[in-house]
Order: sequence, then structure tokens, then C-alpha cells
Amino acid sequence: MKHRFTLEYWKDDGWYVGRLREVPGVFSQGETLSDLQDNIRDAYHLLLEDDESHVRQRVATKRVEVVV
Repeated sequence: MKHRFTLEYWKDDGWYVGRLREVPGVFSQGETLSDLQDNIRDAYHLLLEDDESHVRQRVATKRVEVVV
């Protein structure tokens, strides 16, 4: 299955740094834009693996109300 996400990136001290806009917590960097794209894919896959390991544990959920 393929997913398409928006890679937001910028240069910081000579490195390309970026994040996936639609997936909070997925950040990476690379010496080139191509390196960043490869690294951001790896970061996304690591996040999925981590999420799957939590699913194996018993997880409780509860709806909460937030007043804004």
C-alpha cells in the first residue's frame, strides 16, 4: 500500500531538515534532498513499527471533552 505525504523541508547549517506534515513526530535530515527523502521514509517506517508494538500490548482508550 502506498501513502502520499507532504514533506516540508528547509536548510539548517548546510543540512536538509524536514518533517511529514500529516504525520506528527516524523522528522529527519540529510546532506542532500535525496538523502532527506530516504531518511524520512525510514523514520516513517520506524514509527509504524513502534506503533505496531504498542498495539500488541493491551491499550485502553477513553473519550474526553476539551473545551476551547
